[in-house]
Amino acid sequence: MRIFPLLGLMLALQGLVGCGSMQYPWQKAPTAVEPAQQSAPETAAEPEHCPEPEKVVCAEPEVKVVERVIERHYENVVEVPVAKDKLVLGSVETFSVEPGGVFLESLIDTGSPTSSLSVQELTPFERDGKDWVRFKLAPPKSDAEPVTVELPVKRYVKVVRPGFDSQRRPVVNMSLTVGEVTHMVEVNLTERTGLDYLLLVGRNFLKDAAVVDVSRRKVQGLPKLPDTK
Repeated sequence: MRIFPLLGLMLALQGLVGCGSMQYPWQKAPTAVEPAQQSAPETAAEPEHCPEPEKVVCAEPEVKVVERVIERHYENVVEVPVAKDKLVLGSVETFSVEPGGVFLESLIDTGSPTSSLSVQELTPFERDGKDWVRFKLAPPKSDAEPVTVELPVKRYVKVVRPGFDSQRRPVVNMSLTVGEVTHMVEVNLTERTGLDYLLLVGRNFLKDAAVVDVSRRKVQGLPKLPDTK
């Protein structure tokens, strides 16, 4: 039988070559194995874009500005030429009133044309057919006895003040002294109480005699009465 020597030969070859490469007649040819389909390479993911940096604006710190204003007031000194024969008077001066010999703190009233004196117990009377007045005069807040004065009336004036009834006042001549200056001037008399200044010195005394510095007081000091000897 020829088959057996053939089989023996094939077995011998298989032993030499390896059974994996031999194919027996009765075996079906191995089905060709298709290579596994390789999955398409994944598309490379696009690189993620980093978000654009946001602009961060820091709020400026609140600054409180304190404005300091320093006001400086400067006093302007204005030199006013004054004639040698004129006095410088403050807003208030001490005057001597004659007759009576009374010293009164007096208000310088540049708005009044004539001087005015407040007295007590003003009484008109007649003497030798002429009009006279009798009154009492004393410094305010003084314990001294009032001085009685009698003077002839030169004339009468009508004084009108806002808010008051008009008054008919007698006018007399009196001697007023401030500092070393004495003038005989017309003074109208009235009865008024509660006043700080009994004598208001008007322009009829100041005219051609003095200038007034309203920022000062009692510039002339006490009056120096003229020597009557």
